[in-house]
Amino acid sequence: MSLTSSSEPDPSAGRREELARNLAGVRSRIAAACAAAGRDAGDVTLIAVTKTRPAADVLLLHELGVPDFGENKDQEAAPKAAACAAAGVPVRWHFVGQLQTNKAPSVARYASVVHSVDRVRLARALGKAARAAGQELTCLVQVSLAAADTTTTAADDPARGGVPIGQIGEVAEAIEAEPGLVLGGVMAVAPLGVPPGEAFAPLPSCSLAVRKIRPQAAIISAGMTGDLEAAIGNGATHVRIGTALLGARRPPVR
Repeated sequence: MSLTSSSEPDPSAGRREELARNLAGVRSRIAAACAAAGRDAGDVTLIAVTKTRPAADVLLLHELGVPDFGENKDQEAAPKAAACAAAGVPVRWHFVGQLQTNKAPSVARYASVVHSVDRVRLARALGKAARAAGQELTCLVQVSLAAADTTTTAADDPARGGVPIGQIGEVAEAIEAEPGLVLGGVMAVAPLGVPPGEAFAPLPSCSLAVRKIRPQAAIISAGMTGDLEAAIGNGATHVRIGTALLGARRPPVR
């Protein structure tokens, strides 16, 4: 989408070409990982994580055929979602970052999926917010895989968050009990210092624990630029890709 007149060069053209090349590369990696795992590439959803990037990048990627976008901070995501809505672009927003309960009302107004539900209190806040907004919100249980990590504890890397594997059922049941919420599955981030294949190995059993509560909750959100192949090999249905699509991250929005 260009904001220039037809007689002027379009400054977004170069960026669009760059994004198109990057997107082709990411899709090729997903296809190769699926082939290696004996899976259909169509079963894996690409989420473009656009944190620190402008709404213009979202619009360009959407033109290139990407409908799903992830953000990890409400103060950045909310105005970006509003800008895309004002442009008439039907983006499907995924909130993928750690979420404070007081941000739930804002997130519920634009997000379709919240990947980072890691406590009962947050599930209840999101349920209340979804009902107030008249929205249906799919929620994933964020699982901590730190138990598989022999060198790093959750305290060493708190930004990753997540509920211990043994408490998945408690959070999943809290989501399932909330009108306005749909229990969608699980999300995880590989802990530091562990080979990705080993880190993601518990994902199938984590997914099974959630599907015992809601059989349709089959989403497994895992894998980023550096480890998407390992995640797909362990059953990921959604991969969250930032750097490989958009380039090196810019300074964070404060």
